Amino acid sequence: MDCTAALCALRQLFAICIAIVLAACSTSSPKSAEHSLDQPSSGLATIYVVRRDWHIDVGFAVSDLAPPLSSLAAAFPDARYLVFGFGDRRYLKSRDKRLPNMIAALWPGRGLILVTALTAPPQQAFGEREVITLPVHLEQAIAAEAWVWAGLSKEQAVVQQEGPGPYPGSLYIDSDASYSALHTCNTWAAQVLQAAALPVHSAGVVFAAQLWGQAQRTARWLHGPAAVALGQ
Repeated sequence: MDCTAALCALRQLFAICIAIVLAACSTSSPKSAEHSLDQPSSGLATIYVVRRDWHIDVGFAVSDLAPPLSSLAAAFPDARYLVFGFGDRRYLKSRDKRLPNMIAALWPGRGLILVTALTAPPQQAFGEREVITLPVHLEQAIAAEAWVWAGLSKEQAVVQQEGPGPYPGSLYIDSDASYSALHTCNTWAAQVLQAAALPVHSAGVVFAAQLWGQAQRTARWLHGPAAVALGQ
């Protein structure tokens, strides 16, 4: 292979890597659902780990939300669950999803949080195999919620909304966290779970599969192997 061909191959590989990293933070829309599941008992809560193609979101029941994150529920009066995902602001807000904007997203830049409101449990909105439930003490859920809240951009304690999301029932909120090739949506989701003192690491987590496997192991540890759908 001559130098020109080698350079072309490297460029193609680079483009594929960019596309995968960005696809990891482009979310699919939830399915419609009507039925409900029981809520956790007092003193307990559930953290939902949601796999949306190459992207991992983290969700909470609205009834488990504590101030100040619970204030976001006011934007979704009928919501019973809020699901949070992180992405690159420039890419998500751009109408042009082609290579130049993909490359730009690899360098550190402002992040953006996508909030998705659900009227039915995540298992029904996204599918049983795409959701892992992590039962935790309420204090752990509140710690994870506090980490999400801390990363939201605010003016005088009011979060800075960036307009509607890509589908009904979703909203963009500006984030102070930076997005890069080494701090993707999946890194961010791992950090949320770490904040809840769960046995998850975020170092080196870039792709969804890296976090999904950790979430499966954590669910087995919390539930026991027979008590949870692990999205295999």
